[in-house]
Amino acid sequence: MSRAPGTALEDRPEPDRVPGAPHPRETKTLIGHAAAEQVFLDAFNAGRLHHGWMITGPRGLGKATLAWKIARFLLTTPKDDGGMFAAPPPVSLDVPDDHPIVHRMVVLSEPRLLLLRRAWDDEKKRLKSVITVDEVRKAKTYFNMSAADGGRRVAILDCVDEMNPQAANALLKLLEEPPANVTLILISHQPFKLLPTIRSRCRELRLMPLGADDMAAALAAMGTPPEAPERLAELSGGSVGEAIRILNLDGLKLYDSIVALFATLPRLDRTRALALADAGAARGQEDRFDLVLTLIDLFLARLARAGTIGYCPPEAASGEAEVIARLSPTPDAARAWADLAQGLAARTRRGRAVNLDPASLLMDMVLRMNETAAMLAPR
Repeated sequence: MSRAPGTALEDRPEPDRVPGAPHPRETKTLIGHAAAEQVFLDAFNAGRLHHGWMITGPRGLGKATLAWKIARFLLTTPKDDGGMFAAPPPVSLDVPDDHPIVHRMVVLSEPRLLLLRRAWDDEKKRLKSVITVDEVRKAKTYFNMSAADGGRRVAILDCVDEMNPQAANALLKLLEEPPANVTLILISHQPFKLLPTIRSRCRELRLMPLGADDMAAALAAMGTPPEAPERLAELSGGSVGEAIRILNLDGLKLYDSIVALFATLPRLDRTRALALADAGAARGQEDRFDLVLTLIDLFLARLARAGTIGYCPPEAASGEAEVIARLSPTPDAARAWADLAQGLAARTRRGRAVNLDPASLLMDMVLRMNETAAMLAPR
């Protein structure tokens, strides 16, 4: 359990922070999700504040940022006593940055806030791979101890997908018998994998991918105005977190290289292939290797989708539409690329499991893509 005081040491990684981006508790501006904010605000003003809220959607959309914004709002908004001098209903979830509670939340010292996430393993000197049942049980103890303080209390669980089965069952008990004055905010990237009983006891706020304009505004608010927001929106699937990863690892140039390589198929340009393998498999660059695999899989998915629906998506690299139209002109071609993507994913998992050389793994993928292109080429 990551409780406010004394857990986040400066030299320890935070499991809920996107590398290269501010932590969601430090992000004051949420862009592109006004509808979800309004749903929560309407429920609050109507006196129908559910004890459990689940914010869902793909990684990097701003789910945690919304969770922290809701938490700031709940902890700084006085309870309505129903008297004649009660404050008017709030019109937004915004809270002044200089509010003392906001400051305490940023430094993780607000006593009415509980942050539950993967804990640090002191013995192995790394983050635990799951949220354990002990962490969730500590949450119940915390709620009991903090009840005497009065006022609202908020718990953020980021993310519930990382709970082991025992922790999930313990959370279910909390949702079935919620403590008084506690709002549980659960963050989930893949809610369909959760226990149906957990999902049914929460009200869902589903966030949608950002378009190019919102993507540009969100990145600019973080101090990273992009030069190509349309390309980033396509490659990231509308995820700000993924866009930051792409920018940090020079992913736009990597994708240009992948499209340029595919443009040579089925007459594979081996010089380009070797250059891509070297770029994605440099020693100590595991994150870059992961991104190359992600971008190759993305291009294959775009090939399969375009051949199936007969329509090329907006270009994420110069000349991409022409390459896609040539390599995947029919549903049969689309099926071949989809089958290849599935096969390559399985081979990649096996290769990484036995520590196969990354450059060799990438070259094997490229050769198999060339074989598929040759099979589909007009005779």
